[in-house]
Amino acid sequence: MSTILVIDDEQLVRWSIEKLLSKEGHDVISVGTGAEGIMKIKEDVPDIVLLDMKLPDINGIEVLRTIKRDISDLPVVMITAYGSIDSAIDAIKTGAFDYIVKPFDGEKLKLTVSRAIELFKLKDELALFKDKAHSQCGFHTIVAKSEEIKKAIDIARRLASSDTTVLIQGESGVGKELFARAIHCASTREDKPFVDLNCSALPVHLIESELFGYEKGAFTDAKTSKKGIFELADRGTLFLDEIGDMDLSTQAKLLRVIEAQSFKRLGGTKEMSVDVRIISATNKDLKKVIEKGLFREDLYYRINVMPLVIPPLRNRAQDIPLLVEHFTKTLSAELKKDVKGIDSDVLDYFMRYKWPGNVRELKNVMERMALLSNDSILRKEHMPIELMETSDGRGDEQYSSLELEKVEKELIIKALALAEGNQTKAAQALSISRDALRYRMKKYSIG
Repeated sequence: MSTILVIDDEQLVRWSIEKLLSKEGHDVISVGTGAEGIMKIKEDVPDIVLLDMKLPDINGIEVLRTIKRDISDLPVVMITAYGSIDSAIDAIKTGAFDYIVKPFDGEKLKLTVSRAIELFKLKDELALFKDKAHSQCGFHTIVAKSEEIKKAIDIARRLASSDTTVLIQGESGVGKELFARAIHCASTREDKPFVDLNCSALPVHLIESELFGYEKGAFTDAKTSKKGIFELADRGTLFLDEIGDMDLSTQAKLLRVIEAQSFKRLGGTKEMSVDVRIISATNKDLKKVIEKGLFREDLYYRINVMPLVIPPLRNRAQDIPLLVEHFTKTLSAELKKDVKGIDSDVLDYFMRYKWPGNVRELKNVMERMALLSNDSILRKEHMPIELMETSDGRGDEQYSSLELEKVEKELIIKALALAEGNQTKAAQALSISRDALRYRMKKYSIG
């Protein structure tokens, strides 16, 4: 049910509108002057206002201006006589949603009111969505207290205020994308798109079409035209992750776009201008890659205007307890399990372990432990054996490069094969619940 305020000096008009819209389930309030209407709005803001153009005390346009000055997003539908349509059009230019003409058609009035309410509900939902997205994006999302990360955050905050290109350097799993999103959210482009592309995740022949898009008929499978991510990121930020894996041919074209801020789609002839901020990231030493002839030196200096280095987790162990607390909360929500924390001896292992996979590995280990545990406290018996051995100093270098997710995926595949595809039996063999097994199967795209 919506609250509708009618401001009209004709009692018959107010009565007929009240009767018509009340039957639709709306709460209708009506007044006869502009001053009364303004006062009502100050007391309790309605969902929509129906406002007569001609009032005995204040001109309807002036009432509209007052409403829009105080509550810019309040929808106002003007009521006008047939001979005053030009004035109603002027009212729309001033900010009115629409207008209806006296004597009005009941169905048209209901439709106009319905459209106004629906549109502004969508605007409210969009605003809530943006608020939620913003709450999940920003420097406040970076969980840390170490001086090393505080310095990185301080540099990133300064970078956010400009449009300069940024190169984020750090090992896999340190949170390079998290920093890139935080920079975007703190910049003047925060309400514009943030588009990311992992340069190592696509075959060489697909990266160019992803970046620049293509025209219909540009190649065999190009049945329709497609926008590339440069177009999608226009006026926003483009995050190029693992840029060190980009092939030399695409590097040359990327350099041109950065310098000219324009490009052509594959198979196209039209030069397209874009306004895009570039943030790149790599886990490689690009100077060494340049020496090998696999990365353009001119592109390196173009993207490395301001370098930002994210330290590995092993160099900031004091952040581990804080990250454990953070992941305890997020995993409880994601897995729908009551995860309250980890045992003290588990934390000791965590503090001694070198974390070659950094923050990402820490989260994966905790997620794995949470799935294996039937307790709210994650204990030593749920820890991966390789983590305990390397933490004790008894492991060898093979464990430092061990990919936990790969091992777990293979284990699940084997369990399912032994159980001949029966998920319940496979879950029992793995000592986890069927829901936990299905969650992991979905995560690893198994079955």
